[in-house]
Amino acid sequence: MTVDAFAVLAEPTRRRILDTLRGAERSVGDLVDLLGVSQPAVSKHLRVLREAGFVTCRTAAQQRIYRVDVRPLRAVDGWLAPYRRLWTEHLDALERHLDKE
Repeated sequence: MTVDAFAVLAEPTRRRILDTLRGAERSVGDLVDLLGVSQPAVSKHLRVLREAGFVTCRTAAQQRIYRVDVRPLRAVDGWLAPYRRLWTEHLDALERHLDKE
């Protein structure tokens, strides 16, 4: 089954979880405290992120520690690349126009 990365990332809480994990790996309890979201909700979103490959999990004593896995994000970045080029071309054209003024 193919996962639609954009459907996974469309949920704001999942993006907030990824943003938080970008800085350091965290336990579920840490995420609950930092995000102000209930433990069941955080666990649900982490399951979706884990099944889609956006996060990995390891066990440390009684805790599950999560961290970002960049592989699915590379696919998103690849999809965005042509749009970034388009944006850059438009900005370059604007710069040339303003330089003529």
